[in-house]
Amino acid sequence: MSQSHLRTVEAPGVRRVLIVDDHPVVRQGLRYLLESAADLAVCGEAESAAEARTAIHRLHPDGLICDISLRQVDGIELVRNLRAHFPELPILVLSALDEAIYCARMLALGVSGYIMKEASTEQLLVSLRRVLDGNIYVSEAMSNCLLSGFASGAAHLPVDPLERLSNRELQVLQLIGNGASTREAARRLNLSIKTVESHRQRIKRKLNLTTSAQLLRYALLNHARPLANSAASND
Repeated sequence: MSQSHLRTVEAPGVRRVLIVDDHPVVRQGLRYLLESAADLAVCGEAESAAEARTAIHRLHPDGLICDISLRQVDGIELVRNLRAHFPELPILVLSALDEAIYCARMLALGVSGYIMKEASTEQLLVSLRRVLDGNIYVSEAMSNCLLSGFASGAAHLPVDPLERLSNRELQVLQLIGNGASTREAARRLNLSIKTVESHRQRIKRKLNLTTSAQLLRYALLNHARPLANSAASND
């Protein structure tokens, strides 16, 4: 049995964290960071939503660090599923995606915190401890943005064309940008081809695009800016 596992199981006051990220280098770095802290330990790793759900059932972690860009089923769908089955599990989203666009959507889904991957290691540890303590964490800049929105009477102020899209439309747009055909997008999202076509038409209308070529170009330019689920309908 490894030293880290002994510490995870036996040491009092150590919180056990599951890491969910599809990049081995990221998982390795997070494991090293967390296990350098006396009060934290990594109880497991997962590279997909399916692995994450299995690990949670088996390991019962105290909290979760999760990327929202996962292969096959994305981290957004994972968060929705976990909130349905593990409503009290603290979830910290660690993402390379612009918090100004996606943080509020993820909070609406029920995550406990959102931090950018460009943050310092000290900030990451602070954010993780805060969500493990049952609190909410966002960056100071994001907190000011959210408070300004509420103070002005608007809970969420659109700052980007992507904000006009529903959760499902964002998913379809990203799949288009990743080169998926309509049939492939339908399979990946468990939708009919007709439904995906309807989403494509609504995306074009909301983004003021008139042709499929324009939609493809927009998707290619923006597909690296990942999905997020808003409080709006998925339809």
